Amino acid sequence: MGCGRVGATLAERLDSSGHSVAVIDQDSDAFRRLDDDFGGRQVTGLGFDRDALVQAGIEDAFAFAAVSSGDNSNIIAARVARETFSVERVVARIYDPRRAEVYQRLGIPTVATVRWTAEQTLSRIMPGPAEPDLTDASGAVSVVRVEPHVGWVGRSLTSIERATGGRIAFLTRLGSGVLPTPAMLLQEGDQLHVAALVDDVGAIRRLMADAPGEAS
Repeated sequence: MGCGRVGATLAERLDSSGHSVAVIDQDSDAFRRLDDDFGGRQVTGLGFDRDALVQAGIEDAFAFAAVSSGDNSNIIAARVARETFSVERVVARIYDPRRAEVYQRLGIPTVATVRWTAEQTLSRIMPGPAEPDLTDASGAVSVVRVEPHVGWVGRSLTSIERATGGRIAFLTRLGSGVLPTPAMLLQEGDQLHVAALVDDVGAIRRLMADAPGEAS
C-alpha cells in the first residue's frame, strides 16, 4: 500500500526478483514512479478498503507492507491485513517514532525512512535467510537476527539457547534492544539476535521458524 518512493522501490525489487506483487494507491498518478517494465498489478483505491485489498489479491497474499505517507492509514491497513485477512507477514511505515511502541504492542512491526525502510521491509516480509548483523573477521562466527515461531513464546531464553546451540547476544522488544537475563522469557514479537557458528546459522533459522518439538 502506497506508491511513493518506498512503495515503488519495494514493488520494483519484488517484481524484478520474480515475485507477484500488487501496489495500491489512492492517486493513480503515483504509479508513474514505477518503471515501464513493471509487471505487477496496480490498484487505485484506499489501502484499508476491503474491496481494494481483495482486488489487489490480499486473500492470497504472503505479505503486506503499508508504506503510504500517513501513519494512521498505514496502521489501519496493516491491522486489516492481519486481523481480517490473516496475512502473517505485515509491516507498517511509521513517521512518528513515538507511536512505534504503541503499534509494536499491537503486534505490527514498524519501520521508517526511505532506503532503510525499503531494506528493512524486505527483510521482514521476504522468506529465506537475511544478512547477518555481524560476522567476525575470520568468517567463522555471525550474529544473526531470528524471528521465532509463535510456538516459542513463553519459553526461557536459556532453553532456546540449549535447543539451538547458539548464544542470544541481545533481543529487540517493542523496538528497543534488551540484554538477556537467565530468567527472561520470550514474548510475542521479540526478535532474537543470536551468535552462532556460520555453519550452524541455517539450522538455527529452520529450527526457530517452526514450533518447538516436545524435546526442545
